[in-house]
Amino acid sequence: MSFFRNKDIRHAAALLFLMCAAFTTAGFMASLLTGVFVLAVCAALCTVFFLFTRKRYHVLTRLSEQIDLILHGNDEFSVDTYTEGEVSILQSEIQKMTVRLREQADTLKKDKRYLSESLADIAHQLRTPLTSIHMLVSFLAKPDLNPEQRAEFVRDLENLLSRIDWLLSSLLKISKIDAGTAVFQQKKIPLCALLSRTVEPLEIPLEIRNIDLRIDCEEDLCITGDLNWTAEAVSNILKNCMEHTDEGGVIGITCTANTIFTELVIQDSGSGIAPEDLPHIFERFYQNPCHKVRHKDSSFGVGLALCRMILSAQNATVKASNRPEGGARFTVRFYHQNEQHASFDRGCS
Repeated sequence: MSFFRNKDIRHAAALLFLMCAAFTTAGFMASLLTGVFVLAVCAALCTVFFLFTRKRYHVLTRLSEQIDLILHGNDEFSVDTYTEGEVSILQSEIQKMTVRLREQADTLKKDKRYLSESLADIAHQLRTPLTSIHMLVSFLAKPDLNPEQRAEFVRDLENLLSRIDWLLSSLLKISKIDAGTAVFQQKKIPLCALLSRTVEPLEIPLEIRNIDLRIDCEEDLCITGDLNWTAEAVSNILKNCMEHTDEGGVIGITCTANTIFTELVIQDSGSGIAPEDLPHIFERFYQNPCHKVRHKDSSFGVGLALCRMILSAQNATVKASNRPEGGARFTVRFYHQNEQHASFDRGCS
């Protein structure tokens, strides 16, 4: 029998044989009838032992083979076929392990797919400015280039390098948040100070494009969070509004508060957001598949994705919508940390 290859079974069988031999010998020493009776009982017990052991060994062997199938990628297999009493405890633990392994395998597949798509998106985002940089460098290498054209190419080159620098910086910030290594301070922030920090680096681009920025914010409104990270999030929304607003347009910022949250509404007079893009604009590198040619409205890069990640990490939300009169609207809500802010978070002391 194949199960005799198991050392434990061989030892148990040898011990059983010695015990039966001892009892049978003692029975025959007492009388012939007693010896025959003991021999019959021992034979019956040995038969029951071997049948039970053989069945149990086959169950364990089948279970081992099925576990091997699982380890080799047989996702269709389920180990629920064992009834109560047939190594049920072992079966239950293996069932739990199998479910966990399948979940981990699915998670790894999703992570690999996401990593592959992210790398492809990053490569695409970098390839476009790098191609332009190569072209500008080749133009600048021409000896007969006039000073005006050279100065213009240099400005374009600086803008492209700044774009690459911003993209890499945003990706590093996203990776820090993903890895859980980003530290968000929890301090009282006056909304006016936050907006001042946000608007300051955008004043010149707004002036160049003749975009009117209107801010309606009471001085005593405050939120709780990290000033630098929150300014980064709001700045990315403003940049998006500025990029999608024509010259001479208007961007408005309105701040209100209630007992539950402080709300920051940023809206522009641009072309708005395509309805099919609204559910996806906070996704990394989202690009509308309906647009065969990439243009400024077909891709949202990483700015808005970083914005949502920063706000979510600070008990805040952001939602995008379109204004009825035209243009995009971004609604940011900073939820109060506890009930002590029942006074609308007014006063930052």
